[in-house]
Amino acid sequence: MLIKVYGAAVQGIDAYIVTIEANTSRGIRFFLVGLPDSAVKESHERIVSAFHVNGYKFPSCQIIINMAPADIRKEGAAYDLPLATGIMASVGELSAEHLQDYVIMGEMGLDGTLQPVRGALSMAIKARSEGFKGIILPSQNAPEAAVIDGLEVYGAENLRQVVDFLNDAPGHIGPLARDRHPFSAEQPFSGTDFADVKGQTAVKRALEVAASGGHNLVMVGPPGSGKSMMARALPSILPPLTEEESIETTSIHSVAGFTGHGSSLINIRPFRHPHHTITSVALTGGGSNAQPGELSLAHNGILFLDELPEFSRSALEVLRQPLEDRSIVISRAKYRVEYPASFMLVASMNPCPCGYYNHPTKECNCTPMSIERYLGRISGPLMDRFDLQCEIMPVGFDDMSSEKKTETSSSIRQRVIAARAVQADRFAGENGVYCNAQMDSRLLHRYAMAEPAAIRILGEAMNRLNLSARAYDRILKVARTIADMDCSVEITPQHIAEAIGYRSLDRASWGK
Repeated sequence: MLIKVYGAAVQGIDAYIVTIEANTSRGIRFFLVGLPDSAVKESHERIVSAFHVNGYKFPSCQIIINMAPADIRKEGAAYDLPLATGIMASVGELSAEHLQDYVIMGEMGLDGTLQPVRGALSMAIKARSEGFKGIILPSQNAPEAAVIDGLEVYGAENLRQVVDFLNDAPGHIGPLARDRHPFSAEQPFSGTDFADVKGQTAVKRALEVAASGGHNLVMVGPPGSGKSMMARALPSILPPLTEEESIETTSIHSVAGFTGHGSSLINIRPFRHPHHTITSVALTGGGSNAQPGELSLAHNGILFLDELPEFSRSALEVLRQPLEDRSIVISRAKYRVEYPASFMLVASMNPCPCGYYNHPTKECNCTPMSIERYLGRISGPLMDRFDLQCEIMPVGFDDMSSEKKTETSSSIRQRVIAARAVQADRFAGENGVYCNAQMDSRLLHRYAMAEPAAIRILGEAMNRLNLSARAYDRILKVARTIADMDCSVEITPQHIAEAIGYRSLDRASWGK
C-alpha cells in the first residue's frame, strides 16, 4: 500500500516540506531513494531495532521509500520518525487517516526514544504556512515550536507515543499550549553592569549612542583601559527583542543547534565574541553542510571582535559586505543559502604593537613604521564602516578608588529604549528598517537633513579630516541618533559636532 508522510528540511533558515512516500509489495528488499545522505540511509538499522524493542514487527516484504523532491539532498537522522511511521502505515499497523494533517520529524535511538532535531522553529513556521493542522516533534523541541500561533504542536518521548496518537489510542499525547512569551523592557540581564565600570564617562556616552542607533563602534586604547569590560556591558543597555526579532533569532540558533533543549524563544540579544584565530568560513557560515556562522548567530545582537588587528585579513574583509547589506549569501558548488546578518559590530584594539601609544604615563617603544604597519592590518574601507571610533585613556587612581555610585545599566537602558521608540515610529512604513544605522541613502536624505549651520560644520570637517563619502553618511546617522536622544526633530550643530568627535581614527595626525 502506498502511504505519504510529510517531513521538513531546512535550507538556510527557511524550511521546505519533504514528502516521504512508502510503498510495500512482494519481495524482501529495502530501497531508500530521493538523494538521502549516509545518516538517512542508516535509519534502516535504527528503525528495525526500535520496532523490535517496542514490540512491533518489521515488515517482511519489499519496501520502497522515496523522499521528494528527489533532486535536493536529504541530510541527518531527523527523518527516522517519519520513515518509521510511513513503513508502519504502509503495512496497516498504523492508521493513515491523519498523516496528511501533520509534519513529523524526529531522530530515534535504538529503543525508539526520540532525540531533538535542528531547525524545529523553521519547520513549524513552514508547516503553518503550508496549511498543516499540526507538527509532531521530539518533546525537547516542542516548546520551541509552540510559540507559533495557529499550529498544534505535539511533543513525543518515543515512537510508541507517536503511534498511539496517530491510532487515537486512549491516553495519547496532547498539544502544547502556545508559549505566551513576555516581550517587555524588564527582561533580566545577568552580565556586566555599567555601574561596575569606573570612570570612562565619555566612552560610556559613546556606547549609549551606539546602542540607541544600532551603530558599529571601535574602541582604541592601551591594555587595561576597560575596552573588553565595556563591550561586555553593552548588551545590558540594548532594548529588548521584539517578538518578530526573537523568532528570527531563535530560528538561526535552532538551525545551528544552539538552542537549549526544552527552551522556547531566545529573549536576550545575542553577544558573540569569537577568538581572533577564527577562519573566514566559521565567521560567514557555510561548510560541507551549510551552517550559519558567527555573523548570523549575532543577528539582532552584537558581534564583538577583541584585539581586532589580530584577526586574519581574509576574515576581516568578509565583514564589509554584510555590514552594508545586513545579510550574507553563501554560494557553493552544491548549494546557495542566504542568512540574515544584521548586527552591531563592536571591536577593540590597542593603538600600537606594544599598546602604549598616546599613553599619558608609559612610553611607547614602537617605531612609526611599526605603528603604521599594525594599524594597516585593518583596511580603510572596513574602518570606514565603524560609525563611532573612540580613543580610550586608562582610568586614573582617583576614579578606580572612588566609592561614588555610577549610573546603572537599567537607567541607561530606559533612555536607549526611548530613543529606539522614536526610530520605530519614524520607520514604521519602511520594511526591514528599525534603527538609524539601517538607513540607506534615500532614508538618510529624508530623515537626517541637518540645519544649515550644522551642514557648514560638517563640510569643514570633511575638508579638514579628508573624510570619505561613507564617513559623511555615518556622521549624519550618528547625529540623527544623538538628536533622537535629545528629543530633537532637527539635527543641530551640537549634534553634528558630537558625531564628528566620534571619528578619532580619521584624524590625519592619529598614529603619526
